[in-house]
Order: sequence, then C-alpha cells, then structure tokens
Amino acid sequence: MPVLFDRLLKLKEMFNSKFGSIPKFYVRAPGRVNIIGEHIDYCGYSVLPMAVEQDMLIAVEPVKTQTLQLANTNPLYPDFSTSSNNIQIDKTKPLWHNYFLCGFKGIQEHFGLSNLTGMNCLVDGNIPPSSGLSSSSALVCCAGLVTLTVLGMNLSKVELAEICAKSERYIGTEGGGMDQSISFLAEEGTAKLIEFSPLRATDVKLPSEAVFVIANSCVEMNKAATSHFNIRVMECRLAAKLLAKYRGLQWGKVLRLEEVQTKLGVSLEEMLWITEDALHPEPYSPEEVCRCLGISLQELRTQILSPNTQDVPIFKLYQRAKHVYSEAARVLQFKKICEEAPDDTVQLLGELMNQSHASCRDMYECSCPELDQLVDICRKFGAEGSRLTGAGWGGCTVSLVPADKLTSFLANVHQAYYQRSDRNLTFEKQSLFATKPGGGALVFLEA
Repeated sequence: MPVLFDRLLKLKEMFNSKFGSIPKFYVRAPGRVNIIGEHIDYCGYSVLPMAVEQDMLIAVEPVKTQTLQLANTNPLYPDFSTSSNNIQIDKTKPLWHNYFLCGFKGIQEHFGLSNLTGMNCLVDGNIPPSSGLSSSSALVCCAGLVTLTVLGMNLSKVELAEICAKSERYIGTEGGGMDQSISFLAEEGTAKLIEFSPLRATDVKLPSEAVFVIANSCVEMNKAATSHFNIRVMECRLAAKLLAKYRGLQWGKVLRLEEVQTKLGVSLEEMLWITEDALHPEPYSPEEVCRCLGISLQELRTQILSPNTQDVPIFKLYQRAKHVYSEAARVLQFKKICEEAPDDTVQLLGELMNQSHASCRDMYECSCPELDQLVDICRKFGAEGSRLTGAGWGGCTVSLVPADKLTSFLANVHQAYYQRSDRNLTFEKQSLFATKPGGGALVFLEA
C-alpha cells in the first residue's frame, strides 16, 4: 500500500493545482487479468479472472453547479466538461471521458435521477491502455462508484457490477460482465470463478509454487473502436440459434450458447458433439443463416444482428461454438485442479492455458502474430503455460511460471521480445511484470 499512498498524495497535489481545491474522497478500481475463459462470459459461461495491482484512481470533489469537469493526469487525454444532466455518449469515438460517462449515466439511470450535482474529477491510471487488462472497464467501475458516493447512496458490489456491465454498452461494446464483476468482487490473494445469471463469485486458490506473469505485446487493441469483438458476439448468437433450431428448441428467444446447453440438459462434451453434427466448418453467408432459420435478410439484420454487424459478409459459426464450449470446459477443469492440488498442478494448469491459446488463435481467431510470438517466447523460457488474455488482437499474454524460474524468465523474455525492437522504449515499465491477485474497488475519504 505505500505506493498507493504516494499516488494519492501526488493526486491530491495535482487536483489542488488543477481545480484550486482539495478532493473530498478518492475511488480506486483495479484492472484484471483473465487467467482462463476467454470470450465466453457474453455466451453465459463462467470465467476465472483475478484483479491486478494496477488500477484507476479518481480524486473527487462534489460542486454546487451542475457541471461535470473531468481531467486526467496523462496529458494525452484532454480535459472534458459537460452538464451533469445532459450526458451524451458518442459511440463512434471511444474517447477516454466517454467511459467515465458510462459509469455516471448507469448510476443516474438506475436510480431514475435528474438534477444531479456536478463534480470535479481527476483521473489517474497505471493500467496500460488497450492492453487487454481492462483499463476501460476499470474506469467505468470507478466512475460508477464515484457517482454512487457523491449521491450518498448504497448498492451491493454485485448490483454495482451488474449496473456497470450494462452501462459500458453505451459505448457500443457488447461485453459480458466479467471485467466489472472482478473489479468489484476481487479479494487480495485469490482468483475468482465468476458465474452469471445470477452473478456470483467463488474463491479459487492458485498454486503457491508458481506466479502469473503479464507480458504486453505492445500491439494496442481498443475493442470499442473495432468490429472484431462485436462480430464474434453475433457469431456466437447465431450459432446458438442454429443449434437450438437443430435440436427442436424455440430458437427465437435464445441469445447465448449456454442457454442451448441448459435447455437440452447435456454436458459441455455433448455440446461439442452436437456442434459437430449441426454446424459445418465452412463459413455461413447471411443468406444461408436466413435459410437455416427460415427468416428474411431484413429480419436477420434488424432483429438479430447489432447495428455495426449488419453488413458482415460471412459468419464462422462452427469455429466459434467449438471454442466457447471447449473453453467453458477448461475453466471448470482449471478450478477442479486448483481445488484438488495434485503434485503436477502447475503442469496441468499450464497445459489448459496452452490449449486455451490454441483455441483462441485457431477457432476464435482473436490472436495476432505478435501475441503468438510472445507466447512461444514465454514457453521457451520456462512458462508452463502461456496464452493471450483479454479480447485479443493485441494486448497482453499471461504466463504461469514456476516461482524458482521467475528471475531468469523475466530477463530472458525481456531480451528476446522487448530489446530486439523499439518496444521496450515505449512500454519499459508496463511491458513485463509478475502479479498476484489484488483487491477490489474501494473508496478512500480525505482525512
């Protein structure tokens, strides 16, 4: 905590210099690393993340006017000001302040409030942006907790997580809720199995003889600025509908792959067999999807697809469903191994992480050459398992490294990936670090 204390003091000084006053309180929300369970939360399946020590911090002072003034300690992010009663979020431009507005608006709408008080806020973050460590969701969560605190109202951590997951969709990202859940529900020293509908978190004790190391590929990917992410969400939705229809279910209301499994009452393994039977590996055209479901192209576009996926020419339904059902099974296996703790726990967990990366790369196609190269380097220098984490298409890898190999691992990976290019100049402090499970979102009052 000494580092956090120093940051709070510095933030207080910068706030005073910016606004000419002292903050009344501070809010912290952590980023996260998803250990296993990629791209399955929005399909209804459990995931296994942990909070990282990197976070978003906001210094706050409520004001009597109805003006929301936002500033950032990073000069790359310009100041922003708006009326607290006229929140407009531009989906076409995922600018930093829009993520704050998502959290603010989510709380405002949850309580049905108008005439909100204004506030001065100074934001400081040390989560590398667009790295797959959830800097944007941490800012949404931070803003939600800031707004709740200013209003003097109370919500449970679960309610807060659900509101922030829903409100991040104002920016156009069809996420599933993992990032917001771990940001609020995290506890120091333990990862969490996050389950949905209803939202709940279970402790998962990680092996003490190994550490998790995050390595940044230095390829940035902003999921709100690209259609890759939302196309995958729609492919999973279409796969769920085709599988439901194939098995004689009422497919109209089915949105998630997990719903098909639940309605059929079968295992994940059986869902993989059903996927083999029902879907073909060749991509589906929109016209073929319409034929399978017995609907018109107009109905597909307006009733099923999201606005930014209506002109997608092909959908890879077989590959996406295979990834989701196999990844969901890997999450449950990972938790089981952690609980049973056999002698070869680290090797078994590493193997699941390696399988996960292969599936993300080949079936979900959310990796990139730099991530694949970084994963190979991490395995070469002693990681038992290594995989992309976060949305992919850039961002970070997470590797499971035996504790006694950590020092040589860090030195070798640094030399092999960062020093052989100009990558280390840009991301020197943020590119490669070991992390342990951190705590969740907090409010600090000014003494």
